[in-house]
Amino acid sequence: MKLNEIRDREGSSKARMRVGRGIGSGKGKTAGRGVKGQTSRTGVAIKGFEGGQMPLHRRLPKRGFTNLARKCYALVNLGRVQTAIDAGRLDFSQPVTVESLTAAGLVKTIGDGVRLLAKGELRAKVNFTVTGASKAAIAAVEQAGGTVTLG
Repeated sequence: MKLNEIRDREGSSKARMRVGRGIGSGKGKTAGRGVKGQTSRTGVAIKGFEGGQMPLHRRLPKRGFTNLARKCYALVNLGRVQTAIDAGRLDFSQPVTVESLTAAGLVKTIGDGVRLLAKGELRAKVNFTVTGASKAAIAAVEQAGGTVTLG
């Protein structure tokens, strides 16, 4: 098989229907739109319209709310921190802060701070200064001989 021999399989595509081209075509005159009315006109998109009856999406009750005061943390896993240390992008002899995590490329958008999570394994003795951390992450850091300072 050569590139110039590649073809679609037989019958995989249909030719488009040319509408409004005379009664002999089978889709002439009204072009399959029926007669008169709003939907026979061009530029009409009535999604969810039910002929004047209250639409389903307006009959159903609203639920929940969006908490505007919600905190949005940048998440960092311990496994990614260890990978950055192994690659030499992160100096673990100094306390690891938000700025050092950003410089190492582990965090792009800081938002309300950085939250440390326990996915992966941490082998180095690292001292973290972060906004938040999970209990499992704190335990893993302390098991490796490091500390976590929240603030």
